[in-house]
Amino acid sequence: MDMDSNSLIFSFFLIFTGAAVLATASLYARQPLIVGYIVLGIMLGPSGAQMISDTKLLNDISHTGIIFLLFLLGLDMQPAHLFHMLRKTAFVGLMSSLVFAVIGYGCALAFDFSQIESLIIGSTMIFSSTIIGIKLLPTTVLHHKHTGELLISLLLLQDLLAILLLLLLQNGAHLSKDYQTLLVPLGILPLLVIGAFLSVKLIILPLMTRFDRYHEYLFLVAIGWCLGVAELAQAIGLSVEIGAFIAGISMATSPISQYITINLKPLRDFFLILFFFSTGASFHLSLLAEVIFPVLALSSICLFIKPPVFRYFLRKVSEKRSTAWEVGTRLGQNSEFSILIASVASHSAIIGSIAAHTIQATVILTLLISSYIVVFNYESSIAVSDKLRRD
Repeated sequence: MDMDSNSLIFSFFLIFTGAAVLATASLYARQPLIVGYIVLGIMLGPSGAQMISDTKLLNDISHTGIIFLLFLLGLDMQPAHLFHMLRKTAFVGLMSSLVFAVIGYGCALAFDFSQIESLIIGSTMIFSSTIIGIKLLPTTVLHHKHTGELLISLLLLQDLLAILLLLLLQNGAHLSKDYQTLLVPLGILPLLVIGAFLSVKLIILPLMTRFDRYHEYLFLVAIGWCLGVAELAQAIGLSVEIGAFIAGISMATSPISQYITINLKPLRDFFLILFFFSTGASFHLSLLAEVIFPVLALSSICLFIKPPVFRYFLRKVSEKRSTAWEVGTRLGQNSEFSILIASVASHSAIIGSIAAHTIQATVILTLLISSYIVVFNYESSIAVSDKLRRD
């Protein structure tokens, strides 16, 4: 199916009508909604009914969900408090990342992947899902409790490592000749942060204060600011993800930040449904037989080794046993960033199709199983137990 304007509307009809039906069934069966979105993608995508055969445009659109998620995440972060939490969790984040990378690398080598493919697969094991971590965290825990602060700071550290890895992959072909392709964007990063804070203070906030009676104007300025800084970050060699986060954190100290957060949530959810659908739709079931065993091994590492490793290092920095175990369990999956890394590495011919699909299938499987584990055991907005359900 060609993705012209008519088929795009038809695709949206299939996705959101199908998602509504599966979401209804999931709620009756007390299952996580995210599972339904991914299953719908597999059912309607190229490996299923082929009703949506070209997922490239949907992938691009759905990526906007991650941009808005990071923008809203930045809006909830007071800069001083963020740096304090990152200092506290740096040891946990870096040590656990090293452990996961080494185990993932060894596992990939054991399944006869090449050295470079094993390095990439190992590096993707570092990351946990920002979407799962934040989406399944109740708002009260996210904003006001220590568990939420720990989770967010660890995810942010992982996101920074992911962005650094993406920079290496995107510029890797030129590094042997010109290190400026990597160093220049990293050197410009502090200037982007300072410029964003100054722009908000001198331009954005005065405009919002002057016209705060016009709610649609505040909405438009917020979206324009988010996407503008994201595009600027990409133009200087960084990524749209880090640009969106900078856009959010630069507005975090303003009194208008909570209003923007509340009003952008429905838009974020719209794009995140597309993200989970496209994650399922972009997987080729025909390759499942070739990747099943490494996927099961890597998924087991995420689900069964990540939580105790996080717990161990969090206990080392004097966190309570219950808090350390909950944070570890909530981070016990692979990340949407891993799919992005696999896509970039595959497009650059750094890894082959089997390695890319191994990473992708590991993400899908761990997102599904981890969602079940969290929803059945911890507080969330979609918990299956009334006792655990918190908005």
